Amino acid sequence: MNRGIIIAQLPKLIPLATHWAEALERRILREGVPLSGEETADARALGVRAPERVRLLCLASLPTLDDLALRTAAAAVQFLTPATRGLALGHGIFVRADCWRERELIAHELAHTEQYERLGGIEPFLRRYLGECLTIGYPAAPMEQEAIAAAGRLNANRLA
Repeated sequence: MNRGIIIAQLPKLIPLATHWAEALERRILREGVPLSGEETADARALGVRAPERVRLLCLASLPTLDDLALRTAAAAVQFLTPATRGLALGHGIFVRADCWRERELIAHELAHTEQYERLGGIEPFLRRYLGECLTIGYPAAPMEQEAIAAAGRLNANRLA
């Protein structure tokens, strides 16, 4: 499906994506583990306002999208591919088992958690993030670049 069609469907896709993400965030918050002391310090350094609320959940593979329209849109922007190692959904973060507790990955996802907090939750985050991914492309999307830069600065500061 071409991006123009998906962009036109965005007003219908956002509520579906929000429902999916909120359900998964509830699962992570219920089944996940709190951040370690080091991860909590990283979260604070990245601007996360409520690091005590963040939970990590280790999975063999990341969750899939059941809804065909969401799956099609995700494929169009290369979101949730087999290469995806982690995913922040509000205060819940999925981490693929083979990447469990990788500090740089968790820092990147915590940078997204800060964005969720700053933007006011899952729906406003997804509206902006998915819009950027559809119009600009996932790797170049400003919110993705912001998370990459924030995690990179954190890593550079740790090494300094």
